[in-house]
Amino acid sequence: MAAASGKLGQKLIAIADTWVVDPFRPNLQLQTFLKSLATHPKLTPQAVNATRALRDNAMQKRYPLSKKMLQPTSMPLHYDRLVEGFEKSAQGIGRPWWKVFFGIW
Repeated sequence: MAAASGKLGQKLIAIADTWVVDPFRPNLQLQTFLKSLATHPKLTPQAVNATRALRDNAMQKRYPLSKKMLQPTSMPLHYDRLVEGFEKSAQGIGRPWWKVFFGIW
């Protein structure tokens, strides 16, 4: 049993090493949590598979969203602007105060 949990722990550590670093929370990384979870005595294969599925975006690939869902009629650019805002924020680029004030993108 200990050998099986050791192999599961090694798989989880390998998944954690390939996990993307979160630029918005430099002091709180999912990699650190997953590596500490790898030593848990009750680690299950389902937990390792779920972690791998999250990393690989398995659900997004299995259940893709339609264009109608990603670009709602009321605000077709909403999600594009949201992604753009996150990317610019990660680079340290903020919106000018006047664009925030007037609600301009």
